[in-house]
Amino acid sequence: MGRLAPLPVRSGFLAAAILALVGGAGAVTAAAWGIPRAMGAPAERLRRAADASPHARDGVFHNTEPGSALPGSTVSSVRALLWAAAFERGAGKPRGTVPLAGGPGRDTPAGELAVTWFGHSSVLLEIDGHRLLADPVWSERVSPSRRVGPRRLHPVPVALDDLPPVEAILISHDHYDHLDLPTVRGLLADPRHGEAPFVVPLGIGEHLRGWGVPASRIVELDWDGSVRLGELTLTCAEARHFSGRGLRRDGTLWSSWAVAGPRHRAYFGGDTGYTAAFARTGAELGPFDLTVLPIGAYAPLWPDIHMNPEEAVTAHTDLRGGVLLPVHWATFDLAFHAWSEPVTRLRAAAEKAGIPLALPVPGRRIDLTGERPTLDWWSSVA
Repeated sequence: MGRLAPLPVRSGFLAAAILALVGGAGAVTAAAWGIPRAMGAPAERLRRAADASPHARDGVFHNTEPGSALPGSTVSSVRALLWAAAFERGAGKPRGTVPLAGGPGRDTPAGELAVTWFGHSSVLLEIDGHRLLADPVWSERVSPSRRVGPRRLHPVPVALDDLPPVEAILISHDHYDHLDLPTVRGLLADPRHGEAPFVVPLGIGEHLRGWGVPASRIVELDWDGSVRLGELTLTCAEARHFSGRGLRRDGTLWSSWAVAGPRHRAYFGGDTGYTAAFARTGAELGPFDLTVLPIGAYAPLWPDIHMNPEEAVTAHTDLRGGVLLPVHWATFDLAFHAWSEPVTRLRAAAEKAGIPLALPVPGRRIDLTGERPTLDWWSSVA
């Protein structure tokens, strides 16, 4: 989520307060149930990870490239936010029903180069016969509360229990639309995933340990750090974003991920604004057969931490990418643009740049060694 990412948290408490006034103590209790645990590790525990990194100062991580002022930090930005919230909120919802596919079967063998997008940023990567799950979020809301916060615009295409076994879980950062407590618990409870490690940026291990993930299954990396898992090398790549699950920001690191196998390579962008780091990553770790890049939840109010579709095309070029799969759109209403605007703009920009796209409905497995889905399925829904 963008510079407004704390809003689901803050608005969650605001909504709880409103519920208390309107519906009494029972309503606020229901809205607040489980919030402390979902919010993750306290600041004093996160500081230990930040103190060990050259990318942090005074217990807080920082982007390499300075960003713009935060929305709400000036009088003009407060006015812009209030105007957008009052008159533009809700434009990001589809009018029709989002079509879904059934995903890979539980016994589907991992392919040479395949991907399944489940909506928003949750993807299943298959590289050289190995399978990784990235930013899995299966909850109905991306919020610490089960009653308030952004809600799904379409159901999860595949039940968590119906996923094929995975060898690792990648997390890009700790915002609620990328790191989800119920999903983490569900993956832990499924013996088919064995001892699959959670490979995460610095600090997120504190959240996971507090949620019951064994320390032996947590791999924490700083930017440029790598871990070898069998035939695959996973590298924590620099991203331009921020973090936080409460009112304190940037206590954990944010990242993208480069996955290299003996024959294929993929790049998972997670959540990021456009950055010069893409070109460095492309030169050092590319070329990539597949890039998975965010294209939604952008706005002029927060230009540095969410890419717009045209910037995603430039990033793909910088990364020396082959096929581009767009994510971070369609599933949650997190900004003020129209629901299908990101993919419409992306398609036009990619066609102009000669970049091949994969545009599946959520849940459809794509074998990238064969035909890629590119038909427009979103216009009739929008």
